[in-house]
Amino acid sequence: MTRPEMYSGSKGQQGSNIDPITREIVQNALVSAAEEMALALYRTAYSTIIRDCLDYSTSLCNSKGEMIAQGTTIPLHLGTVPFAMKTLFRKYGNQMFPGDLFILNDPFDGGMHIPDIFIVKPIFWEEELIAFAVSTAHHLDLGGRVPGSSACDNTEIFQDGLRIPWLKLYHRGKPDETLFALLRTNVRVPKMTIGDIKAQIAGCHIGERAIYELIQRYGLQTFTDYAAELIEYTERLLRSEISSWPDGSYSFTDHMDSDGVGGPPVPLCVTVTVEGDSLTADFTGSAPQVQGAINCTLSFTASVVALCVRSVLREDIPNTAGLFKPLQIIAPSGTVVNGEMPAASSMRGITGFRLVDTMFGALAKVLPDRVFAAGEGGNTLVIIGGQREHLGRNTPYVYYELLSGTWGARPDRDGNDGLCNIANVAANIPVEQAECEYPIRIERYGLVQDSGGSGQYRGGLAIEREWHLLDGPAHLAIRSDRRDHLPYGLYGGYPGRGSINQLRGKQPDQVLPTMISTSIHKGERLYHRQAGGGGWGNPLERSPDAVQRDVKNDKVSLMAANQEYGVVINENNWEIDRLATEELRRKKLQWKPEKA
Repeated sequence: MTRPEMYSGSKGQQGSNIDPITREIVQNALVSAAEEMALALYRTAYSTIIRDCLDYSTSLCNSKGEMIAQGTTIPLHLGTVPFAMKTLFRKYGNQMFPGDLFILNDPFDGGMHIPDIFIVKPIFWEEELIAFAVSTAHHLDLGGRVPGSSACDNTEIFQDGLRIPWLKLYHRGKPDETLFALLRTNVRVPKMTIGDIKAQIAGCHIGERAIYELIQRYGLQTFTDYAAELIEYTERLLRSEISSWPDGSYSFTDHMDSDGVGGPPVPLCVTVTVEGDSLTADFTGSAPQVQGAINCTLSFTASVVALCVRSVLREDIPNTAGLFKPLQIIAPSGTVVNGEMPAASSMRGITGFRLVDTMFGALAKVLPDRVFAAGEGGNTLVIIGGQREHLGRNTPYVYYELLSGTWGARPDRDGNDGLCNIANVAANIPVEQAECEYPIRIERYGLVQDSGGSGQYRGGLAIEREWHLLDGPAHLAIRSDRRDHLPYGLYGGYPGRGSINQLRGKQPDQVLPTMISTSIHKGERLYHRQAGGGGWGNPLERSPDAVQRDVKNDKVSLMAANQEYGVVINENNWEIDRLATEELRRKKLQWKPEKA
């Protein structure tokens, strides 16, 4: 029997004599510093996973390791920094010196999953520890069983790749060459991996410089006081908003199609309880820890809760540690939302996306006017790794694609087409970039007609993409979902169309599972269609003019306009037959299915 494991913030002070104008100036200066860190990392990164897919984040913490600012990067990294900093202090609390740099990726030592490396730089002012600069980035490869160090069918952490507990990468300004040598030896693309680590270090240096400039302008005491106030200010704003929500408990269950190794669907359950000015998210009832590599750490689950709560707020609040103080997260240890050693977790991102849908499903019952229907189910991950000829010899490569998709319909408008999931700030690799750097040709890339769930507001359309391997063979890993358990609609909206994977070039085309590790050969093509977003509201209440516009733009077919929306459009001139539409909708509203 698993024991509940909880993450709960403590209640801070209520109010202070802080000048709100100065607080705003300091807040914006810190946010700008975190953004500058992100830009530096982006500009100096080597790999497409950072430079093009944007899978990284930057943040600043106070001297206690509490977050005081985050760059506009991966939202799902929001809640992981407090956990990582807590374990850093536990190991190196009184052994931090100017010039030190720390590195971590071990999920069981404060990390998220092996591909994500934390780089932390303590910032000192006149020998006093005053802050930390933190950068987190997903790396192309960190060793392990398969290229890319990620596969849904990994069954233990040791297959995921090289585990790095908290270690000093630099000591008093000097690099640990032994550790660098160990990293180079254990990864498939050392130039990319070491280059990206140094880009993270560059981002941390930029954060340190920005903190120095802020202190030089306002003084150390002002910086310290206002950094602490920002955390309390965030907490006050959040508690004030939560207190306006209706008290009660609201539950929702969603599913992933597979456990990563071809097993049964994986249920994810949450009960959100609003009580006064605090909120509890209890994931009791979620599936036990699964065999595949989709298990989450507690830090990642906490990130999901913070992200979802922040997304439904009316007020814009700072991204600080104060966000967690009104929240309590209950995640039983030994479950898919809080895996125990030696749980594999390299593909835990899909679980995070589904947890977001689960949280929003519950929050839709609390705040129906603020929550939109389910999106595509999260970024699809495609990894193609192998050998290619370069400068007269075979060299390893890892092609890492995060396919960014679509949103569900919102309470007042359609879902966005071709926009990354709300839980991520990522982008697809440009076609030209992919074809220049890898033995790949993109044969197809676009939106899919009739894939968005119908409703008063239509779900966003699915994205489709087809990769043609020009040189092989290669290893292929796919992380996708939402084929069997479709993106849900809300308040009468229909679900979005399901996803599909096909391996083409064989006779006949081979339909692949949503999560798989396999091989792909020269001349073969991988076709993937993501799921479409769910709809919101009754489709028969959608404006006929909006349906006509979608038909003209090839987003909705004439047949779907008629059958799902009850809108009759003349295929010769694309005009709406208003009388026929009124009659068809009247009949559809009166029709009731026969009882089984």
